[in-house]
Amino acid sequence: MTTDQIILFSLFGLVFGLLLWGKFRYDIVAFTALIAGVIMGVIPTKDAFSGFGHPATIIVALVLIVSAGLVRSGAVYLITRTLVNAGRSLGSHIIVMGAIGGVLSAFMNNVAALALLMPVDIQTARKADRSPGLSLMPLSFATILGGMVTLIGTPPNIIIAAIREESLGAPFRMFDFAPVGGVAAIAGLIFVALIGWRLIPIREQNHINPDDLSEYIAELSVPKDNKSIGKRLSELDEDAESADVAIIGLIRDGQRRYGQARNTTLTAGDSLLIEATPEALDEFRAALGLAVADAQREEKLKAAGEGVEIIEVVVTDQSRLIGRTAQGVGLSWRQSTVLMGISHRGKRITKQIRKTLIQSGDILLLLVPRDKSADVTHWLGCLPLAGRGLSVTADEKVWLAIGFFITAVLAASFGLLYLPVALGLVVVAYVLSKIVPLSELYTHIEWPVVVLLGSMIPLGVALERSGGTQLISGWLVNLTTGMPAWAVLTVLMIVTMSLSDVLNNTATTIVAAPVGIQMAKSLDVSPDPFLMAVAVAASSAFLTPIGHKNNTLILGPGGYSFSDYWRCGLPLEIIIVAVSIPAILTFWPL
Repeated sequence: MTTDQIILFSLFGLVFGLLLWGKFRYDIVAFTALIAGVIMGVIPTKDAFSGFGHPATIIVALVLIVSAGLVRSGAVYLITRTLVNAGRSLGSHIIVMGAIGGVLSAFMNNVAALALLMPVDIQTARKADRSPGLSLMPLSFATILGGMVTLIGTPPNIIIAAIREESLGAPFRMFDFAPVGGVAAIAGLIFVALIGWRLIPIREQNHINPDDLSEYIAELSVPKDNKSIGKRLSELDEDAESADVAIIGLIRDGQRRYGQARNTTLTAGDSLLIEATPEALDEFRAALGLAVADAQREEKLKAAGEGVEIIEVVVTDQSRLIGRTAQGVGLSWRQSTVLMGISHRGKRITKQIRKTLIQSGDILLLLVPRDKSADVTHWLGCLPLAGRGLSVTADEKVWLAIGFFITAVLAASFGLLYLPVALGLVVVAYVLSKIVPLSELYTHIEWPVVVLLGSMIPLGVALERSGGTQLISGWLVNLTTGMPAWAVLTVLMIVTMSLSDVLNNTATTIVAAPVGIQMAKSLDVSPDPFLMAVAVAASSAFLTPIGHKNNTLILGPGGYSFSDYWRCGLPLEIIIVAVSIPAILTFWPL
């Protein structure tokens, strides 16, 4: 290997290692690797930031804004209101919700599609008296599968189209992915609807109460003159049992006490550590006259005459809370909001609630000023678990928004307009027609993804120019020597799929797509089947909650553990490979 190849392989190895570790956010890792590559001379200075102007990066940003416009116009709600029914059987519900999610994610960001449908799915599960964990994972998988069908459905497809244009002179068109991606999506949806949901473990926590989503670890403080002062903690057991809560500890002077606290005499200012559902927590608090942990803030809210309400939100990986505490972000004084409890996916909380580090997928129970829940949720970068979204929809513009979008898609599909230009015109139209307010235009762009793409693209180009992708393809070709073409494609899909399960699918695609092209050249066959194999495999991240953001979002609300994903995801990935290889060889012959 040359010096440049050694440096680039080392950088990619470091990037992949840090992404697996997960301590640092992926955009920071990628940008650091980009700067390091420039400093070490493997990336020309003039190309350092070329990735930020790359068509793939621009398209991803524009799709996010267009997605927001479709949401604000009420186009998505028009569909869900018409088709979702809590009276259906679970299998029928999964088919309907999965079909809606798949279609939506084919034309908008699949994370946005899940964010819209997740509250609908949870509310439907509550009305149907079943655990949301039985349908959230199939819904997440369906929205991932739907993104495979079109060019704009998922970042891997956008990247592959751009790489094909650079390498072969022409990109894939809007619906070139549809034959293979459609077959994979339909097969996957049928599996999760008929069999997959049955493989999801049903845990006790999912059956506490059909009207509740999950239990929280919360704190309730003992105010002055409270009737519990002077009692032993154990004397509250009867009230706790009546309200269906569990007293799991006591906090005094900032120190946690567990077993030895049972015989402790309560004093003013003590805090009880409670495990309970939202309704049970409120019942127990009211019965004993206890206060929330931040009683002073609650009193100020009530004194101001605003009133308060309790909301549940799920923490996304873009939330300002990630790796921080409620106290650290100033939740109380910035947003007049009290953190009442955390559903930490079964993990023991070892600090006070306000001082607990919050992770992606956690569910928070918040006490917020009345009518301010949307503002607080948006400021935190979280998703509401009940309700219809953060913004007031402009229903009167629903057909206008749909019309703009369909016109742009058709213009791009027939080659009348370059796709980024067509999407750019939709964004301009949405702003001029006030479907997307100008003040919110840039808030809908997922900047960490833009930085990731902008950073990884120059690294990928440098790896290809240095001959690094030829080395990797050479290793894979040697590994598959003597095998038939379908077997070679299968190996490429499995390798790509395995990487995508543990790494960001964008990073995986940037490395795997050029490798696929080099393998095709080595075998003297068309590169298109190999690119299609990478496209499907890079989007098939079903084994872990970290392989795709959608899987991370449902981790807390569904009450899943890390190991639950492979139970449904492994057979799904096998099915995807089994149906995709024949489809690829049929629609994109060698």
